[in-house]
Amino acid sequence: MNRRSFLCSAATLGAALPLASRLVAQAPAAGTAPAVAPAPARPARKLRKGFMYGTLNSESAKKLSLLERFRLLREGGFEGVEVPSALDQREVLAARDATGLEIPSVVVSTHWARPLSDANPTVRAAGLEGLRQGLRDANVFGAKSVLLVPAVVTKDVGYVDAYQRSIAEITKALPLAESLGVTIAIENVWNRFLLSPIEAAAYVDAFKSPLVRWHFDVGNIVTQAWPEQWIRTLGSRIVQVHVKEFSRKLRDQKGPFAGFQVDLLEGDSDWPETMAALDAVGYSGWLITEQWRPPEMSDPAWLAHLSKKLDLINAS
Repeated sequence: MNRRSFLCSAATLGAALPLASRLVAQAPAAGTAPAVAPAPARPARKLRKGFMYGTLNSESAKKLSLLERFRLLREGGFEGVEVPSALDQREVLAARDATGLEIPSVVVSTHWARPLSDANPTVRAAGLEGLRQGLRDANVFGAKSVLLVPAVVTKDVGYVDAYQRSIAEITKALPLAESLGVTIAIENVWNRFLLSPIEAAAYVDAFKSPLVRWHFDVGNIVTQAWPEQWIRTLGSRIVQVHVKEFSRKLRDQKGPFAGFQVDLLEGDSDWPETMAALDAVGYSGWLITEQWRPPEMSDPAWLAHLSKKLDLINAS
């Protein structure tokens, strides 16, 4: 080694020694775990709590006026209510304004009885008018979207026919949706249609419109799949979220619909994973519950209970 190389090596070693000394001093003692920096705190979610009006259907609730039911929801801790279409608009507006409840979503009231997939064009026309009525109601109430079951596959209505007919009918409603600025939100239900998240995403994309999106129901998916996987695939297509629980164990023991007869956070929805997926896709809307009501609970107690459960889900 020549003199110049020696001096360079010595200088490099001299600079490295203090750093090495600090690293040795900071290293954990033998047999101890290395220090781990705390994970950055997750920003608090600002998802709001809503309730599906149609599930406030106990015998006692049926005796109440619409305004009284809205008040019950407000007292239970809810910020919004999802209403069915074709209610008296003036009555809904009066109840909304008196209670301060917002209306984030309107449920199209005709999509089961008059599906857009029906073989009879007269039935489809009635279903299309039901969708248009939902859009008009949503505009009046200040709702962001309408919930639509797009088609029902049956022994007599094949999958391809359901797909083609429903797309054709929804397309007819798009000009009205665009003029009102209201989103048509497709919901996943037990209608034997759009059975995978990839197909669901492709269906929405087929309209090439930002006003056709997805109303994701967590509980409805659990029997066949995992909610977080659907959420990550649908991504920003999700405009609203339904919150309800489902137990595969109860399904296997007592039949499919028995799976819903379980309290929030006590089934198989895996809320931490579900909420993490919603965070990952940037969801920032409402959590609207339509959870099953235990017969032994009064409406006020049940609503307060659900409101607290939504708080826990929102924080999970």
